[in-house]
Amino acid sequence: MLSSELADLAGVTVRTLRHYHQIGLLAEPPRTSGDYRQYDVGHLVRVLRITRLTALGVPLSVLPEVLDDPTAADELLDQLDHQAAAEIERLTARRASIDVLRSTGAPPDLPPEFFAWYAEPGPVVPEDMVRYEREQLILIAHLLGEEGATGLAALLDVPKDTREATAVLTARFYDLDADTPDHEVEALIEEWVEQIRPLVETAEGMPSLDPLAPALLDQLGARGLRPVQHRAVRVLQQRLASEQAAHRRCRRQK
Repeated sequence: MLSSELADLAGVTVRTLRHYHQIGLLAEPPRTSGDYRQYDVGHLVRVLRITRLTALGVPLSVLPEVLDDPTAADELLDQLDHQAAAEIERLTARRASIDVLRSTGAPPDLPPEFFAWYAEPGPVVPEDMVRYEREQLILIAHLLGEEGATGLAALLDVPKDTREATAVLTARFYDLDADTPDHEVEALIEEWVEQIRPLVETAEGMPSLDPLAPALLDQLGARGLRPVQHRAVRVLQQRLASEQAAHRRCRRQK
């Protein structure tokens, strides 16, 4: 049979057959007087064995020894079973994440640690702020790692009255623009510090952010915030960092 006939019978492509020849999985058949490869049933069975083993997850790189040594296939079964079990776990977790996304309305690009915490933004939230806050969460979650992101999500799960107070401050932050008086910006920062301070103290045991985090978050703020908002965030971060350092010194002295 010709290459096209073998490919049709085996359910592969002619290109696949040529690849098997190139990597030594399938011996080259004799050629006809017209220089066409002439395959027989032995080649067909060989290709069927290859496709069956690859369907089980056997890598092409180890197929030569598996095809030629039946005992080698037995040794691979445990490894293939472990790989299949791990893949099932990944797919199960993926399906669970999809279910949570559907039930919460959280955006698909949000880290899964924040699915349950996420709330659909209200109609008064500016679109640019929605995008900035989502990008900020994505970046922070990545810099913290899975364990740190889980801890942060738990930290953000605050009582209803705290969430309502935060919403008021956040709305004032959204309204900051070039016409906002400096004393209003300073007042907002002061109130923000007071509200966040307990969370900062609670976060003492959380993993530290990557050393690049401050610069990256600052770049994100410069890109996604108005200048006055970016300045307010910078001052807030500096104040909190200073208080956190002082808190650590006090703890070391005790």
